[in-house]
Amino acid sequence: MTAAPPAPAATLVTGIGQLVTNDPERGAGPLGLLRDAAVVLEGDRVAWVGPAATAPPADARFDAEGRAGLPGFVDSHAHLVFAGDRTEEFAARMSGRPYRAGGIRTTVAATRAASDAELEAGLRRFLAEALRQGTTTVECKSGYGLTTADEERALRIAARHADETTYLGAHVVPPEYAEDPAGYVDLVTGPMLDACAPHARWVDVFCERGAFDGDQARAVLTAGAARGLGLRVHANQLGPGPGVRLAVELGAASADHCTHLDDADVAALADSETVATLLPGAEFSTRSRYPDARRLLDAGAAVALSPDCNPGSSFTSSMPFCVALAVREMGMTPDEAVHAATAGGARALRRTDVGVLRPGARADLQLLDAPSHVHLAYRPGVPLTAAVWRAGVRAV
Repeated sequence: MTAAPPAPAATLVTGIGQLVTNDPERGAGPLGLLRDAAVVLEGDRVAWVGPAATAPPADARFDAEGRAGLPGFVDSHAHLVFAGDRTEEFAARMSGRPYRAGGIRTTVAATRAASDAELEAGLRRFLAEALRQGTTTVECKSGYGLTTADEERALRIAARHADETTYLGAHVVPPEYAEDPAGYVDLVTGPMLDACAPHARWVDVFCERGAFDGDQARAVLTAGAARGLGLRVHANQLGPGPGVRLAVELGAASADHCTHLDDADVAALADSETVATLLPGAEFSTRSRYPDARRLLDAGAAVALSPDCNPGSSFTSSMPFCVALAVREMGMTPDEAVHAATAGGARALRRTDVGVLRPGARADLQLLDAPSHVHLAYRPGVPLTAAVWRAGVRAV
């Protein structure tokens, strides 16, 4: 008879001064706040959450010494498989000088020229960088290859390391299709989709003036849905457009950016299951108008936050930075911003096992060198991450 495998070791994290659970049934308010709390992590799951005084025994014990705890951040929008550098473009933009390089197409050229090993090393570096800042779940898009082979390899590489993968062949029309955008849409919805769908959970499209119009975006999204992919949309970043309402109509999990919204867009989001994912790093890095999170929240829309890490418009992986921006520039309270960076991101990915601390959830916990989660906005730019467990394993 084969011996049964040993039971997973349990770790009691106790002495948590203030714990965000995002479970209102477990603690106070929408954040489910607990004081003097403890969490038991067993294997890759949360086994118990509650007052430290009533915590069960465990195989190992970690004393948080009064630090604040919260779920790992959930980043539902990232572009991490790429090569090259766009420092000169950023410096010119910040200096008010004209710059005529190719934007996304510059990154496309560098990415196509890079080896698989180079792309994988970059992805792993960015994921580790995010983890050190408390992010334990990351969605990763393709979109810098824009050929069937390059998009497929980007997703194949991403699927080895990221929690969620998104096919973004419809990022921009590549130079070789500049005179035939309809032909490129046919490629994206045909052979490229066939090659990429096995490595992706989601399909996305940049529905924007200068990228893909409403009809083209609809074709991309409906083709992806027919292959069993969930829907995401880059929507209303650069100006008004059909992206948000198309996302809602088709039942997309998330409409991302949402910077330029009219009353009908806000109402559509509020009356739907589509999450408005706000990406303030892009506005910071381009000196653009920030999304109005207050307007969305007051209307009843679900909101998520993400750094939108990419080499062109938002080269940051820092969710704490975005929490601080959301509070300072977008009308969110500290509680709302932390909720959007955790439970909001999980909802944008249609996940119930992350962004929350309750029995059965994935054992993703972070501790801050601070007495409260409010310090994420109160002390912007300060590295507050003291410890991180991802799937029950101490990672930081």
